[in-house]
Amino acid sequence: MSEERRIVLITGASSGIGAELAQIFAREGHDLGLVARREDRLETLADKIAAQGAPRPLVFPCDLAQPDAVASLGKAVAAAGARPIMLVNNAGFGLLGEVATIDPDAQLAIIDVNTRALLALTLHFLPQIREARGKILNVASVVAFLPGGPRLAVYYASKAFVLSFSRSLREEMRADGVEVCVLCPGMTPTEFQERAGFGPGIALDWMPQISAVQVAEAGYAGLMTGRGVITPGFFNKLTEWLAPLLPTSLVLPLIGAMQRKR
Repeated sequence: MSEERRIVLITGASSGIGAELAQIFAREGHDLGLVARREDRLETLADKIAAQGAPRPLVFPCDLAQPDAVASLGKAVAAAGARPIMLVNNAGFGLLGEVATIDPDAQLAIIDVNTRALLALTLHFLPQIREARGKILNVASVVAFLPGGPRLAVYYASKAFVLSFSRSLREEMRADGVEVCVLCPGMTPTEFQERAGFGPGIALDWMPQISAVQVAEAGYAGLMTGRGVITPGFFNKLTEWLAPLLPTSLVLPLIGAMQRKR
């Protein structure tokens, strides 16, 4: 009988922050399970990690927007002889536009991936993580500190959920020795922006950006040191500090204007 693989399970691992986190975890000696929709991207990343001398990660192609995704993923992980002792909930996306103009199914899919799947994955694997006194890293966004975001309304709301849920779960798990941390990156040049519909005409172009590598490094370091909320970058930390102090009546129109095409 083969030995059970104790893995870090990373969703949204095919590109961007997720792919960078996978490489950092592998470099630091962790065995991995990679989850994303695009199997070819996952296989390429797994080959790259194995070529660097780490164990080849397990690959689990999965569309987390589907209702049975988490149950199917759980069965696949068990069938592979793996046990997650850490979970990185990184999968997520947003769509730029007004609620009344975006396809309703697409907006519901944002909720399915960004919140429902994150919660379902946490609930499914929490007993194993709890037994191992492991760790959970949920990826929210700096927008979670803001009161809302016209033209990215569903995305902002979903990330506010992730931040609130992570903080509460962290407190609940404290006595069990499980670290729950939440990563709140700002503007990061990844495929997220292209999928969301950002383009050269968006007023957000002026905002400072930090790379996916920098975000992933901050996320890994914060998780390993048990930092509850991890906000990389000076501008993003400034947003975190100032957001609760500014009047909503001022912030919402400003955000709406910044997320409108010129």
